[in-house]
Amino acid sequence: MNTKELIRMARQVITTEIEGLDGLAGQIGDPFATAVERLANIRGKVILTGIGKSGIIARKIASTMLSLGTPAIFMHPVDGLHGDLGAIMANDICIILSNSGKTKEIIDLLPSIKATGIPLIAITGDPSSPLGIQADITLECRVKKEACPLDLAPTASTTAQLALGDALAVVVSQVKGFDRDDFKNLHPAGQLGQQLMARISEVMITGDRIPFIKNNAPFKEIISEMTGKALGFTLVGDRDKVEGIITDGDLRRALIKDTPNIGQLRACDLMTGQPRSIRKDKLAMDALEEMEAHQITSLCVINDTSRICGVVHLHDLLGRGSLEFKETRGGG
Repeated sequence: MNTKELIRMARQVITTEIEGLDGLAGQIGDPFATAVERLANIRGKVILTGIGKSGIIARKIASTMLSLGTPAIFMHPVDGLHGDLGAIMANDICIILSNSGKTKEIIDLLPSIKATGIPLIAITGDPSSPLGIQADITLECRVKKEACPLDLAPTASTTAQLALGDALAVVVSQVKGFDRDDFKNLHPAGQLGQQLMARISEVMITGDRIPFIKNNAPFKEIISEMTGKALGFTLVGDRDKVEGIITDGDLRRALIKDTPNIGQLRACDLMTGQPRSIRKDKLAMDALEEMEAHQITSLCVINDTSRICGVVHLHDLLGRGSLEFKETRGGG
């Protein structure tokens, strides 16, 4: 096979899976809402189970639920029949994944799950299957065909299962009011995660480290302040009133335009007015999102009275070289 044929085949696989997800969106209905209500009000944990590829997806959904504040575990159906059913408590909910809804291991497990009396949610491609019929809530997760050319290997169907599981986990977390502080508490490891979930007040630059010049400052003083503070910008004005910002990009553009008598320019000639700001009680993640949205690399930090109390730079959030931004005027 030539390169073009290989690329065509790969794109067809992806297209088939996208079509499966499009079809899944149309299957979301009242049963999904009922499942969310049950899961959001759970007093125990969610037990997810499945065999083969569906089991792998069930394990991933359990992990996602844990990350988003819903207690969840994975139980292998065979292990369930050999003692692991002891993990089930009265306030739990069980979610079983099976595309066919009639896999032997799942059918063997059903009577034992039903005997515990806990609610049973089925995710299946066949609501009329034994699993779909016996479940308290059945979530249809059907695809027209697998991405496998033989229409046999679980591909599009497992992608749909994963998407439906993600939808459950995310919507439940939203109903429960799970927020960034909760996320931070559940993800204490990882330097980048810790940094992005910190308050801006914890990472901002303060005091004499903030570059400031007057609006009539000459070109040489602008260069000196920016070089000395090494942040790639300087604010124009003072803490009581920030009139503008001058960035490295502003200086480069002035040079590229071959501005006459550039050495005689003053801060007011180069600055961009009203630099963007963010409150100090926001998260570093919020600052990063603001920077990405406006393609800038720095923000003023303000307090409750809108007075500047610091600045935050992209480097303080991610480290040097972690992201690339387009050059935009008024980079602050």
